[in-house]
Amino acid sequence: MNLTEYRDYLIHFIRPASEAFAKLGLTPNQVTLLSLFFGVAAGALYGLGHAYLAAAALLGSALLDFIDGGVARINGRSSRFGAAADWIADKYVDGIVLIGIGIGGFVDMRLVAAAVFGSLINTFIKPVAYAEIGYAKKEDGKIKDPLEGVGIFGRPETIIVLLVASAVPAGLSFYGYNALTYAVGLVALGTNCSALQRIVYLYRNRKEY
Repeated sequence: MNLTEYRDYLIHFIRPASEAFAKLGLTPNQVTLLSLFFGVAAGALYGLGHAYLAAAALLGSALLDFIDGGVARINGRSSRFGAAADWIADKYVDGIVLIGIGIGGFVDMRLVAAAVFGSLINTFIKPVAYAEIGYAKKEDGKIKDPLEGVGIFGRPETIIVLLVASAVPAGLSFYGYNALTYAVGLVALGTNCSALQRIVYLYRNRKEY
């Protein structure tokens, strides 16, 4: 179980924002680009050592990532390209933000590498399953599959953990490590464990496909 499982429920809370963006005439893909822009800005700000500003940009990116799907539903402009672009933008943001945290000197780059790997492989399992197993049913432009709720750690958890850790003063340490070190370590552990959980799930249910 992870927060992604409740995505459809949480989307209702930001519907007013989605309606506002739709009224501005922005397309879902344009909102996705805005999300990517804020994510890249967050990575750059982390790299420059500005954790608070980076967290604000990361929060903006995460909210826009929710809003683009809402705009697509409101305008009836969901598309296969848009769904693919959303996934790609998300992974760019995750990688850039984590690498930025490492470049900024907040966290050892070896730990960052483990977190980036976990984040990528945990998501990579899903399109592989779609291609090889054949999940194809879509709702609101998104493929719905059992893997959605499998795993203890996904992208929402990653964003939340990084935001919380970024709010902790940089000079404050716990047993010699700052909050972002623990956060990135948790991302590394959580995403890699989730990837293993998904692999085990697919193996145990292989006879159903």
